[in-house]
Amino acid sequence: MLEVTKLRCEYLDNPLGLDVAHPRISWQLRSDRRGVVQSAYQIQVKEGSPEGDAIWDSGRVESEQSVHIALTELTIQPRTRYYYQVQAWDGQGACSGWSAPAYWESGLLQHSAWQAQWIGVPAGSGIAEEPCPYLRRTFQVSGAIQSARLYATALGVYELELNGQRVGDSYFTPGWTSYEHRLQYQTYDVTSLLQNGANAIGAVLGNGWYGGFLGWKDKKQLYGDQTALLVQLHVTYTDRREDVIVSDEQWKTAGSPILMSEIYHGETYDARLETPGWSLSSFNDSEWGNATAFSIDKSIIIAQENVPVQKAEALKPIALITTPKGETVLDFGQNMVGWVRFTVRGTAGQEVGLEHAEVLDHEGNFYTDNLRSAKQYVRYIIGSEQEETYEPRFTFQGFRYVKLSGFGDDVRLDDFTGVVLHSAMERTGHFACSDALVNQLQHNILWGQKGNFLDVPTDCPQRDERLGWTGDAQMFISTASFLMNVAPFFTKWLRDLKADQLDNGGVPFVIPDVLSKIDPASRHSSAAWGDAAVICPWTLYLSYGDTRILEEQYESMKAWIGYIRSQGVDPYLWNTGFHFGDWLGLDSKPDTYIGATDRDFIATAFYAYSTSLLVKTAKVLGKEEDASEYERLLGRIVEAFTEEFVTPSGRLSVPTQTANVLALMFGLVQGAARDRAVNKLLALLEESKTHLTTGFVGTPYLNLVLSENGHHDVACKLLFQTDYPSWLYQITKGATTIWEHWDGIKEDGSFWSRDMNSFNHYAYGSIGDWLYRYVAGIQADEAGPGYKQFLVRPHVSPGLTWAEARMESMYGEIGSSWRQLEGGTLEVKVTVPPNTNASVLLPDARTEGLLESGSPAINAEGVRLAETTDQGVRLVLGSGQYHFTYPISS
Repeated sequence: MLEVTKLRCEYLDNPLGLDVAHPRISWQLRSDRRGVVQSAYQIQVKEGSPEGDAIWDSGRVESEQSVHIALTELTIQPRTRYYYQVQAWDGQGACSGWSAPAYWESGLLQHSAWQAQWIGVPAGSGIAEEPCPYLRRTFQVSGAIQSARLYATALGVYELELNGQRVGDSYFTPGWTSYEHRLQYQTYDVTSLLQNGANAIGAVLGNGWYGGFLGWKDKKQLYGDQTALLVQLHVTYTDRREDVIVSDEQWKTAGSPILMSEIYHGETYDARLETPGWSLSSFNDSEWGNATAFSIDKSIIIAQENVPVQKAEALKPIALITTPKGETVLDFGQNMVGWVRFTVRGTAGQEVGLEHAEVLDHEGNFYTDNLRSAKQYVRYIIGSEQEETYEPRFTFQGFRYVKLSGFGDDVRLDDFTGVVLHSAMERTGHFACSDALVNQLQHNILWGQKGNFLDVPTDCPQRDERLGWTGDAQMFISTASFLMNVAPFFTKWLRDLKADQLDNGGVPFVIPDVLSKIDPASRHSSAAWGDAAVICPWTLYLSYGDTRILEEQYESMKAWIGYIRSQGVDPYLWNTGFHFGDWLGLDSKPDTYIGATDRDFIATAFYAYSTSLLVKTAKVLGKEEDASEYERLLGRIVEAFTEEFVTPSGRLSVPTQTANVLALMFGLVQGAARDRAVNKLLALLEESKTHLTTGFVGTPYLNLVLSENGHHDVACKLLFQTDYPSWLYQITKGATTIWEHWDGIKEDGSFWSRDMNSFNHYAYGSIGDWLYRYVAGIQADEAGPGYKQFLVRPHVSPGLTWAEARMESMYGEIGSSWRQLEGGTLEVKVTVPPNTNASVLLPDARTEGLLESGSPAINAEGVRLAETTDQGVRLVLGSGQYHFTYPISS
């Protein structure tokens, strides 16, 4: 049996509102046989309905390709639904038959398609002092509706209602982009919300990132001081007529019960000001004022690119605490990001408050000093004697604990729910092992990603920052791509990076770039931070086989290398400018955040690494002249690095853990110099009693380098440390997410600092990459990006008796697990999805005694013996599920 499943268009399941000239189609194959490889495919596209004749047919295409097939021959029309089906053939000639139809729907496609006007609250109306105004209008529907699509965006953030019903399930729309250059719009199918006759559409606007506070200098309105709305509703009737309802000066506006809403500070809601039915056609808006139209550029408007922020799950509090200070505090048991939905009973005018925090102090009291100026406070004013339920709209908090005020003594846990919000990325990765603390570490890494992947990859979700730091993003992107499908998420963010990149190729510290708005003289272009311009696109290519992201970002990648090359006197060393260095390295001098590794060493190392990735990118894109040019540049950088930082005897002149890790990871030392770097790293670890001293720059690569250079046992010893500094130390202190500092909470219960101490900071969660790639053994292969070809190399790890991982690739599920059985037998299970193959190294195996499902492995279907080495037996596996057992060699 051969079946085509999981059809996707631009990574998405039946997306609405794509503004992509040549959409890309992907699918997976399902088969009950081993060794299945697609030999051909056929795609048919139909317009408007899955029935009828195809408007485009690829015919039978002899190809193994089943991901990212661009429909270059199809001319896309605006606001049109396209259904597509796929059938495939395997190498034995079996045909799948046609898949179930899937679809995508195009958006407006052209800026000229916007008939609507930007509207908002008129200045001087009094409403403008309210940050969250209502806007509404009524309209008529006359006839049977075939379909209705609503297109909307805002300066600020918006929510829409239609006939009293919320439109869509997305939050913080239109999302955070480089607003001067790019502003997303969203598309909604509202067919079911309309009714024949009178209808009403309503909107509420908030400051969001556009007009609200951003950064730590109490600055707001960094993009503009006027929130505004743009809405266009197309109603298509069964008789082919069409009505278009647009935002214009016919709309009415009034204040809302949301008196204050800020991402950092929370929300104030006065239920006494509610106007029931305000988005219904029957509502009397005669006392509302008229909206004002604004002349605002529409040429920057683009369709939604990232997956939207949505409610992901709900948590109930696990305890109600009375602190030593007498505070009433809810404990949700998990450091999370979102808000609290609550039910309250009281009297009109009574105020209740919810203050949010990540931790309690060492005495057990509510602690908010690490939030700096962020208030994270929700204030609710009760509107009646009846039971009322509320949740915020345009703010989010990072918290585990919530301090209650005004609720009285009768607090019921059932009245409170923690609503988890993040970008709606598909969960793709799962890792588990025999050690409970390591499993908790994996949990913490995942929740760090949930909490910080809210439309942009933020550094932290709680204090007055929450910015898209480039360094954190590039350090974690490989781990992130195991855990979730982050391709649309980072595609959108990288387009903002390209938009905000300086004319000279420099890259701001944060994307979108707001630091230059807070301080026009702000620095930019730190090594390892700006390198996100190169590292992130390449990682997406490896993880998803996406060449389009390389094509889109290629000039940005080149510009970054060009920027580095233009710095200083020597074009092959980077020894000028400001750098964060090995940020928060434990070998730093007192009163500084920067580790001991020389910053020009780090800068030049990353210069070489990014240039090497640019060489690979140029080759993938067929840019041979560029590839040759950058290969020559890379050679000169390595020569300069060697002359500057490697002594004639082959010793690195910078004797730190991070320096040796980077030199090894980036291939900057070879032969005897490489051996010396490995031995020096081991000596440094022995000096620190197998504890790390690395910071943001060295930590992501430390365990990878140890395992890759034959010292997996040392890497495991590092992992299993439970005293400071270590990954598991945090867990012994109750962490449920990754901390910013190894000792965010010290042994005595005191805190590392008050001003920079996030307890949800994902950078050190990059250890997850090593757990998947080395402990479980799933590794991408540049020869077959996107896991078309991949490596399985499990490492039997001291301290563990079993480990397993699985991940959903573009081709289907990949799995790798190992388990030590009684009698010195090792069990290894491998899952290879159809249309891929895997090179599998079974550690310490010999062909004698190697069984697959109880029979000699080398005779098993789908198995080919590649080689026998001192490390074990290497096999090449076609698709299928495999169960190996063998005695472990002594």
